[in-house]
Amino acid sequence: MGLNFRKSISLGKGLKLNLSKSGPSVSFGKSGFRQSVNLKGQARTTVGIPGTGIYYTKNTNVKNVVGALTGKKDDAKGKKAAGKGAAESKAASGKAASGKAASAKAAKAAPAAPAVNEELIAKSKAQVEEFAAGIEALKSVHKQSDGYIDWEAVAKGAVGQYKELQPFAQSVLEGDIDSYFKVIAEAGPFDDLLEYGSGFEVGTDDPKMLEIEFQVKSDDIIPTQYPDMKANGEIVMKDFSKTAYYELVQDYVSSTMLRVARDTFALLPVQTVIIHAVDKVLNPATGNDEEVTVCSAKIKRDALATLNFERIDPSDCLESFESNVKFRKTSGYAPVDRVLA
Repeated sequence: MGLNFRKSISLGKGLKLNLSKSGPSVSFGKSGFRQSVNLKGQARTTVGIPGTGIYYTKNTNVKNVVGALTGKKDDAKGKKAAGKGAAESKAASGKAASGKAASAKAAKAAPAAPAVNEELIAKSKAQVEEFAAGIEALKSVHKQSDGYIDWEAVAKGAVGQYKELQPFAQSVLEGDIDSYFKVIAEAGPFDDLLEYGSGFEVGTDDPKMLEIEFQVKSDDIIPTQYPDMKANGEIVMKDFSKTAYYELVQDYVSSTMLRVARDTFALLPVQTVIIHAVDKVLNPATGNDEEVTVCSAKIKRDALATLNFERIDPSDCLESFESNVKFRKTSGYAPVDRVLA
């Protein structure tokens, strides 16, 4: 029986470097249970990072907004009867009424039209627009990226905002893998992506290539319902169709994979990024949800640099690279083999 060696070293900011016989890897996340193994083409890691919902800005959690939308507001507290009817009553006993007398039978006033609650309508409209903005952000993760680091310039002293990275500059240029992991810990290239609720693990044994596992966690991130506003301002939640839901998952996965590649190339002088998206998928043979690779792609720096990220369709774009993916609009992703280095 062979002897396996594994050692974890804390690098700060929630990141751990894992050393083993088969090579180093690194895992990170905000909180939750962590279990890591070295990342090879066939390896898989589950990192428990609690999903925080969909963000369209740093300060707004659209998932919480959706939860708030499920509560129904009360309409106007009551309806006031319109007008006061006064009628003269007939003297039953033969006595004349003096002054103004109330009628024994009050005239029924016609019901007033319900008042329009402008405040409720404005608030609900803003919430619906906020949700839509979150969905759009979820589909457009690839349009943002970290600034490119010129390691040659940093090594020569032109540090600017990268002062903290200068001690690593020379070793990064020399292809030192340990320095790569330390730079990842210091720069936190995927911190804003972690806020969506997904998780990531990075590993390599080749200074020209980085391999990244992307734990999608679609159950935590992708909403199954959307808010719809009635004419009176009341919000009702409606289910996404299966097609709409699965297409939203595909948009998020594809967009995030491209964003991970962009940020990796901006941060480190690697030439290739291999990204494996892992998510829970129904296994029809067992009837259980199983965590499997649903998309795997090998992305080259030079090819990515030619893209117009404002105009591409992320899922179509991924298919232009060496990739494995099986997706149907009515059933979503199916398991695939990982692209090898």
